[in-house]
Amino acid sequence: MLKIAEKTGKLLTSKDIDIVKRALDGEQDAYNILLKKYRGAIYSLVYKMVKNREEAEDLVQETFIKAFSALGTFNAQYAFSTWLFKIASNNCIDFLRKKRLQTMSIDKPTEAKDGPITKELPDPIINPEAELIDTERKSIIEIAIDSLPSKYRIAILMRHKEEKSYEEIAEALDVPLGTVKARIFRAREKLKKHLKNQF
Repeated sequence: MLKIAEKTGKLLTSKDIDIVKRALDGEQDAYNILLKKYRGAIYSLVYKMVKNREEAEDLVQETFIKAFSALGTFNAQYAFSTWLFKIASNNCIDFLRKKRLQTMSIDKPTEAKDGPITKELPDPIINPEAELIDTERKSIIEIAIDSLPSKYRIAILMRHKEEKSYEEIAEALDVPLGTVKARIFRAREKLKKHLKNQF
């Protein structure tokens, strides 16, 4: 008998199980149904983590390849979406760990053969002062979030952008509830420290 995935608050419907069973039986249409049903939600999560459309597309494809390859290990006690979400999150974490982005300060001159080159950014269209301040504030906050270690950044994004509960985050990342709370607390402390003199 199928059980309720209580931690996510979602019901694992017999339709979901039927589709998974059909996929395991080799029906290509079943895979297509799962892909179509969950692709949008997975892409939304992945894009918010990596902030790059091309990389997000690749990671979404990898997520479904991994999920379909491991479909036989799916536990019917939990919602298929939760299981898939966990695979996507872990895939992003692995990707972010391997990727070491080199960022340059826009204020720091670039060294060249003929001497330092100061970067000048084009002026955008002038907006009302309030809108400009708000835009700058959001940009500063996003840069601060991006500077966090990946485990803190992912936790804070899932909590505040995905609006996931602590329990959902713990299940998705496969870590204890206390670890999630600690990561979010430390992420907030780091952000406060980083933004202390910005506003």
